[in-house]
Amino acid sequence: MGGREVTSWDGMHITVAGLGVSGVSAARALAGLGASVTVVDGGDSEALRERAASLEGTDVRLGDAETLPEGTELVVTSPGWKPTSPLFAAAAEAGVDVVGDVEIAWRLRGPDAAPWLAVTGTNGKTTTTQMLASILGAAGLRTVAVGNIGTPIIDIVLGDEQYDVLAVELSSYQLHWAPSLRAHSAAVLNLAPDHLDWHGSMEAYARDKGRIYEGNRVACVYNVADKATEDLVREADVEEGCRAIGFTLGTPGPSQLGVVEGILVDRAFVENRQKNAQELAEVSDVNPPAPHNIANALAAAALARAFGVPAKAVRDGLRAFRPDAHRIEHVADIDGVAYVDDSKATNTHAAEASLAAYESIVWIAGGLAKGATFDELVARSATRLRGVVLIGADRALIREALARHAPEVPVVDLDRTDTGAMLAAVREARALSRQGDTVLLAPACASMDMFVNYNKRGDAFADAVRELAAADG
Repeated sequence: MGGREVTSWDGMHITVAGLGVSGVSAARALAGLGASVTVVDGGDSEALRERAASLEGTDVRLGDAETLPEGTELVVTSPGWKPTSPLFAAAAEAGVDVVGDVEIAWRLRGPDAAPWLAVTGTNGKTTTTQMLASILGAAGLRTVAVGNIGTPIIDIVLGDEQYDVLAVELSSYQLHWAPSLRAHSAAVLNLAPDHLDWHGSMEAYARDKGRIYEGNRVACVYNVADKATEDLVREADVEEGCRAIGFTLGTPGPSQLGVVEGILVDRAFVENRQKNAQELAEVSDVNPPAPHNIANALAAAALARAFGVPAKAVRDGLRAFRPDAHRIEHVADIDGVAYVDDSKATNTHAAEASLAAYESIVWIAGGLAKGATFDELVARSATRLRGVVLIGADRALIREALARHAPEVPVVDLDRTDTGAMLAAVREARALSRQGDTVLLAPACASMDMFVNYNKRGDAFADAVRELAAADG
């Protein structure tokens, strides 16, 4: 990616907010381009001090995340910092722009840089982006999945490796701070209330998600079943000739991808799309073939087809793809009951999609609700529930929704938030289950009341299931 213009960064006074992975990446890159970099972080732990010591050529200020360093000309923030942070208020008062690492990566691209195929949505972003990278790779293209996953995107843009195209996962936080981003094509997978404490309202959250469509050149991919995503396409200012491409689990219309008799088909990137359709893959090529994961596959296929990838590569890429851990991951079968770990279902929208994948479920749920309500989730899923086991700090909110919308479903309320609660939860779930059921960990809540992250929560579930299986053995 040669031909990069870096002289504009020389001597520029830049403040980097946050000493996390993206903050360290941005600080190193900008200092390497000649900028005068100051990193601020409100923490002052031993780990942060070690990280600070590794940043040569930068000034690191720990324990103060509110004061804007004197002479700052640009603030580069880590994604999680709220727009209401005092540091940003000080920047606004001083007339200083605040941007994120994705914006910096976009500005650092050279004239021959790889195009970006971008993915966002409340749920399914990581899986879809990884599916997309697998499909692009199957087509023989040099690619990598970056952004909200994997290697920091600045490191990819400034690295020596040459790519034909990038599969870029973007969170609402990253999009909020990336005003210049203009993707080749982009997808919004779905929209449901999430991170509203950060964005302030559903409208603001949707607006930030919709930024991904701004300036798209070839395709804006939306979810036919989620009108809010199509509305974002309508509102976007795109380049002349950019097309709206829908994906659906039903039979696709023209300019859509969908499913016909177990086959994923394309009626968007074919000649005479009023009459013709291109077979892409079978539903059985999607792993796992749960409904929401088939939707992910269709979105990934749409972006890949927008980039000119042949149908065979879609099939081969989907067949080769393996999802990350804790995403509808089958752990074991015990006495004819399947135990499935979907700890990644950290909000109600993700949990609903997970529950829709099984017919008869003993549901393990609970944790930190993050302001969510559970009535819609329970009402829509009630007929599938054999029983429910509740854990975590905000379990009462789910219990009350169950009492309103599924009063006949037996509920075990575990009044504990210690990590050992998971083994107890799995034992209670087993007692409620019958042959042919699925015991499903889909918490609909964040994990930090009991676990470091959703990975640790999923690990605890898997360990508990294996302990049960071993006791049977």
